[in-house]
Amino acid sequence: MSSSASSQPVVHPAGTTRLLWTVLATVAVLALLTYLVAFDQGAVSRSGMYLHELMHDGRHLLGVPCH
Repeated sequence: MSSSASSQPVVHPAGTTRLLWTVLATVAVLALLTYLVAFDQGAVSRSGMYLHELMHDGRHLLGVPCH
């Protein structure tokens, strides 16, 4: 038997790598949004009350306890 067939490198298509990065970026954005809406409590929104009030209303909309 020849071992040359098993020594060739495995080539992954470029679409698989792009799909992986797209999924990772989507998960990261969703995790950030979940943090901002559910757990932030105004720690990130130091520039004003607009972001805090927007996230506060989002917590009420999603049923996340905030008081």
